[in-house]
Amino acid sequence: MKVEKIRQIVQLKQVVRRWRALSLRRLVGDPPPGFLAVYVGPDRQRFVIPTRFLNLPVFAAFLRSAEEEYGFPGPSPGGLALPGDPAFFRCVLDALHRDEARFGRFTLDAFLVLFADHGPAAAAAVASSPCRDSSSYNRPLLPKTKAR
Repeated sequence: MKVEKIRQIVQLKQVVRRWRALSLRRLVGDPPPGFLAVYVGPDRQRFVIPTRFLNLPVFAAFLRSAEEEYGFPGPSPGGLALPGDPAFFRCVLDALHRDEARFGRFTLDAFLVLFADHGPAAAAAVASSPCRDSSSYNRPLLPKTKAR
């Protein structure tokens, strides 16, 4: 009788443990295949990005800054942590999602120039980020000049 009760308690604990693990996974959500969770800024705002973005020059700069800021002691649980402003990061992602062929070649400095006129407004909440205004993406970085 006692052995049976202990066996039931052990099984119940195993079921609860599995349920917790599954519910936590559903709550946060594992990134789908081909995507990576990235945590940006001091509050670690979570973004899920395509892994192909890691080959772009801007992400090479983000990774260098992460190495300088945090070092790379080994694999971190849950995702990649990047220093910086989450609103600016959202602007970069928005641009890449809109036109990866055009913005995929941009360096971090090119994105800084592109969004420079947004200044403090870029630090606003992501929902009201001025980077969502597509008209700023169509403006050339340098004014057009006529050849003489």
